[in-house]
Amino acid sequence: MSAATTRSRTPRTPDRLCVEAVDLARAAAEEAAFPGVVGEHVSAVAEGDRVVTHFFESKEPGYRGWRWAVTVTRASRAKNVTLDETVLLPGEDALLAPEWVPWSERLRPGDMGPGDLLPTDAEDLRLEAGWSGEDAPPPNSVVSTEMAELVEAEDADVTDRAVVPVRGSITAVAEELGMRRARVLSRYGLHGAADRWDESFGAKTPMAQAAPASCVSCGFLVAIGGSLGQAFGVCANEFSPADGRLVSLSYGCGGHSEAAVMPAPLRPAPPVLDSMAADEFPLRPSPDTGSVPTSDLPAADLGHS
Repeated sequence: MSAATTRSRTPRTPDRLCVEAVDLARAAAEEAAFPGVVGEHVSAVAEGDRVVTHFFESKEPGYRGWRWAVTVTRASRAKNVTLDETVLLPGEDALLAPEWVPWSERLRPGDMGPGDLLPTDAEDLRLEAGWSGEDAPPPNSVVSTEMAELVEAEDADVTDRAVVPVRGSITAVAEELGMRRARVLSRYGLHGAADRWDESFGAKTPMAQAAPASCVSCGFLVAIGGSLGQAFGVCANEFSPADGRLVSLSYGCGGHSEAAVMPAPLRPAPPVLDSMAADEFPLRPSPDTGSVPTSDLPAADLGHS
């Protein structure tokens, strides 16, 4: 084993003069901190040759377990110790802020309030393109190959919505319309239900008043059957306050599927001075202006004295 390897594994011996400069380090910490928040001297650690860091206890509220670290040093064969840097560092039991989480992962259902805007990603798996006249399903469709593989990997079922059972019998039609039940809602019952639903999730609510658009054009709206389907639907946006609720088509919130607003491009302010043109400034008065006598004009510059 070489001597260099032995020296590299040997703990550094703190410089004596730098270790003794506790008063200098404390003065530097008190200058950087508020008065009375620098506590007792904790330790001195050698950072290198003639470089020592002094640690002081921090008494500042909200910084439990933190320490003021003041690094001092001195030049070779010099007796004067100088200040290197002062910083507040966390200790082993320091109170630290939690790890930052992006807003898209931090958002939870129920966090949205009136006036809040939640843009949707262009590749949001919860949405798909509307009918465009083509037979091939879009990539995000539940009947596409990509979505079928994704849902199969998540142990879910894929329902082919293109296959609709044929209902040709009168009994099937009657069951679809609810006519086989003993009693159905009357006009009075329908109006009463519509009034209650519109009061909770209607156009007059504060959320709808601040919404960028109404539910009638939102991709998260699930249509319902019957006569009430002409004015109401079911919200399927998990971040909306109306998720799973019957909402009026005139209701709205910041989670609208088409609420993504791109910021306008920044335009620089017009220049105060025109820096694209050059102004000509003559070094000598022009003899034909008449402002300076011809006899007072200096001699021509011939390039030598």
